[in-house]
Amino acid sequence: MATLTLRSIAIDTYKENVAYLHRNCEVYQSEGFQALNKIEVHSSENGESVVAVLNVVDDDSIVAPGELGLSEQVFEQFGLPEGSNVRICPASQPHSFYYVHRKIAGNSLSHEQYLEIIQDISANRYSKIEMTAYLVACAESGMDRDEVLFLTQAMLKTGERIDWGESLVVDKHCIGGIPGNRTSMLIVPIVAAHGLFMPKTSSRAITSPAGTADTMEVFSRVELSIKQLQKIVRQLRGCLAWGGTAKLAPVDDVLISVERPLSMDSPGQMVASILSKKAAAGATHLIVDIPVGPTAKIRSQSTAMKLRKLFEYVGDNMGLELEVVITDGRQPVGRGVGPVLEARDVMQVLENDPQAPHELREKALHLAGRIIEFDPDVRGGQGYAIARDILDSGRALEKFLAIVQAQGKNHHPPKLGRIRHEVLAQQSGEVKAINNFQIARIASLAGAPMDKGAGVDLHKKLGDLVQQGEPLYTIYAEFSSDMNFAKEAVGHDAGFTLTS
Repeated sequence: MATLTLRSIAIDTYKENVAYLHRNCEVYQSEGFQALNKIEVHSSENGESVVAVLNVVDDDSIVAPGELGLSEQVFEQFGLPEGSNVRICPASQPHSFYYVHRKIAGNSLSHEQYLEIIQDISANRYSKIEMTAYLVACAESGMDRDEVLFLTQAMLKTGERIDWGESLVVDKHCIGGIPGNRTSMLIVPIVAAHGLFMPKTSSRAITSPAGTADTMEVFSRVELSIKQLQKIVRQLRGCLAWGGTAKLAPVDDVLISVERPLSMDSPGQMVASILSKKAAAGATHLIVDIPVGPTAKIRSQSTAMKLRKLFEYVGDNMGLELEVVITDGRQPVGRGVGPVLEARDVMQVLENDPQAPHELREKALHLAGRIIEFDPDVRGGQGYAIARDILDSGRALEKFLAIVQAQGKNHHPPKLGRIRHEVLAQQSGEVKAINNFQIARIASLAGAPMDKGAGVDLHKKLGDLVQQGEPLYTIYAEFSSDMNFAKEAVGHDAGFTLTS
């Protein structure tokens, strides 16, 4: 193997190891390397090696002939200084990819096989193309309940775990698909104010315009180490953080980075993703929210019941006390869709503002009440009233502000997008249906969640009467190109159904 000089390339390839060779590099021309093939990079000094996907460049300013460039992630992983001597050779496909082929063929996989796949993904031996093959195979071939359990256990094993030393650590998760569903940001301060231990770690948005972590970032830092999480939760009994930085079931975040552009969220992968993260975060008691509606992820009660049984089976075998709550998913929960707008809704509820979205307040109280009833000193049926009293008294607001301060308050919060467009009713009538998927799509096209001020602000909900020419919602965007994409989507389907 010929020797090359190592160079750091300041490109964030987001959870994928990428290497760069110049097209005129002698090694590239003589060894038959091809772009997008995987290579092994070996240190000539300490014997360390990494696997990366090869990109070929023609610009000497990026990487010169005789040099090997590594993207930020793999350069940090390799741990050698620039100028080090390295050697490269074609990388063999990981042995575990044989199991992916078996899954593509419709076969069930064992615990050991899932563990080997997840360990290889964790070690960056899979390219995003190979991860896509794995995800599509699981989605299309389906996974039986034991496979979902095996995958959950494998994802849990490849990351760090937090042991809080508490007998009761509560958590809540929604499977997603409903815009404006920011109940966690209300539940955590309510439950923590009651005194229960609730370290809430969330993923960023996968296919939605905002996740809990995206919205919480409007107020404070969410990228916290396990040590920081432990300090905050022991002090305040709760937190609202992103789970990725804490390295809790880290393979989940890698797979999410592939699922997001594919708009994929298969049931088996979803259950494994949620429960591995919750177990890693040290939860002992968990509420899972499954919204059901015509345009939700789950469209029927029968499908919801199947998913509920899957959650319960895996949860029981993971040692989690788990309760599944099936909720109304016919429309967005709050009025805002997008981080800044959803943050506004959360603050209105916490401040007991008369303009606060009623559905968001009530759903948060209902779920917080169910969590509070995990407390052995609380009788069944009392949780809602306790949660309501905590919210009405201002104790939840006080707790939320304390969590924001402890996590690192954002002193320059993002503002609403500077470009706005009102979508008007084309006829008079009553709002009979709101398409969750289309409203979320319009908000995403407007730039959410990357542009935190982008999104959709709903002025009408189910059952409201509307006059022709009256605004149904307002779209916010930071860039005119994004607004044009959103308006084009509205032209095809505004997301509202009115009946006279």
